[in-house]
Amino acid sequence: MQGHLLILMLFFLLSLTKGLAQEASVTRLGETGLWNGLYIKAKLNNKIGYYGEHHYRLRNSEDNLYDFVGRVRQIYNRAGVNIFFNPNFEAVIGPTLVFNYTPSPGDVKFEKITLEPRIWHQWLFLMPYMGRVKMYHQFRFEHRWKRDNRIDAPFEYTDRFRYKVFAYIPINKKKIEEKTFFISPSAEIFMHSGESIVFNPFEDFRTYNGVGYVLNNNVTFFGGHMWTLGQQRTGFEYRTSHIIRLNVFLGFDWRKVENKLPTINLGY
Repeated sequence: MQGHLLILMLFFLLSLTKGLAQEASVTRLGETGLWNGLYIKAKLNNKIGYYGEHHYRLRNSEDNLYDFVGRVRQIYNRAGVNIFFNPNFEAVIGPTLVFNYTPSPGDVKFEKITLEPRIWHQWLFLMPYMGRVKMYHQFRFEHRWKRDNRIDAPFEYTDRFRYKVFAYIPINKKKIEEKTFFISPSAEIFMHSGESIVFNPFEDFRTYNGVGYVLNNNVTFFGGHMWTLGQQRTGFEYRTSHIIRLNVFLGFDWRKVENKLPTINLGY
């Protein structure tokens, strides 16, 4: 019971960011979208594995803020070496390549696609079960070389710092295993820095909540709604978005048979 109260209090406090920003600044809805994600996690041995995230992201049309799928926004590919230090701590490090699509299709002032390479690494802390609840603390760091889609726009280097707290809570069973429905609330804060970051060090705040189903040890489905709040370059303007996210998680265990344990990939 105490664990459930702790989670509810934590997500309530993080969600206050929305109210504070709306009272202190100009806030407007900037985007709706649909993000489709494929998450792959594979154990090669007891210490090393592979982790990958692949997204196909859509956003609303230029003339319709509420259609969610009018334009391609990004194709997002992140991969890395997954290092398992112990049952409660693991890390990932690797490259990312993002394809950023023009915000205005057909406009000759914009390139259709620009490339955004990154280097990323993260720490993941897996907390002991609190009743049915399994909580995680994720710290992610990204080093980005990004340019605007406008013709001849220069590359800008920025560092991004992210902290995410999330939980998995089974519905029809005591723990998450095959044939389990579960809910997963999460909240994440994004900060960034660089020469181009002057008045807007707070890049984003996201709440992402949804429902999942574990088909078997290799396949999990998850879908939900994400609300974001992002600070603009002026520092006093904020944009929000509403995103529908549909994900498939694939988990593999390529260790020797005698070393295998039942593992389910629920993603990060």
